[in-house]
Amino acid sequence: MDKVLNAFFSPANFRHALPDVWAGFLINLKMMFIAEILVLILALCIAIVRGLPGRAAAPLRAAAVVYTDVFRGTPLLIVALLVGLGLPALKMHTISTQSLVTYGVIALVLVYSAYVTEVYRAGIESVHPSQEEAARALGLTRWHGLRHVILPQAVRRVIPPLLNDFIGLQKDTAIIGAIGVTEAAAQGTNFANSYFNYTGYFVAAVFFVYGLCVIAWIVASFVFALGVRVPYNRVASAILDFLRDVSEPFLRIFRRLPLRIGAFDFSPIVALLVLRFVGGIIVSLIAP
Repeated sequence: MDKVLNAFFSPANFRHALPDVWAGFLINLKMMFIAEILVLILALCIAIVRGLPGRAAAPLRAAAVVYTDVFRGTPLLIVALLVGLGLPALKMHTISTQSLVTYGVIALVLVYSAYVTEVYRAGIESVHPSQEEAARALGLTRWHGLRHVILPQAVRRVIPPLLNDFIGLQKDTAIIGAIGVTEAAAQGTNFANSYFNYTGYFVAAVFFVYGLCVIAWIVASFVFALGVRVPYNRVASAILDFLRDVSEPFLRIFRRLPLRIGAFDFSPIVALLVLRFVGGIIVSLIAP
């Protein structure tokens, strides 16, 4: 038992591995937040394209179907290797000179946009056709009916499933280490190779679980604020308060985090403003 505790849960090695693993986890955070924003926007656009009627939109619908089926069926590791190793091998000036973090974000966006597209599409199709017919009867165009009638109901229904996808996205940022990004799991591997001790992996796991609390707090805030069929009782209020308390120091650290992806520098203020802007769009779609 002592060998197990020393190999995986050693307090001394925990403190020793903490700085390097934390530095790697900051990279996981950069990829997660930027990929989440891009996935939300891209997946919604693809879901709308899949629902376009008429023969003229048939090629666009076919392209959307091919995209979702291909990237849902392809493992993220393979996509990461194709993007992270294949694009630099093309020796093209702009495409082949990006950072490994940029290629990791591209791979995450390609794969998770396919998953989230199906979540959005399920929400859109769950709205009864009579809702669209009523909107058209009131004189709304198809776009205005989609914007003011269909999407508010659809997005409200898919918020809980989106939480599962973004938890998976947070964890799958560790896979990007396969293309050379020194994120938290890679730092744990470096610590294990240097000291023949695996506490570094435990440190990384602690950070990922803590990040899950942050995501759960953000989504729970939306759910309770919008009243998505969740009774706001004392237990739910206590859970939300707990998630907010454990998330606040984490978010304070994130505000000081330098976010640079390729040629773009996402300062912490800009990143939070973008995150709140996207959240504002979702609230405006859902709020009555």
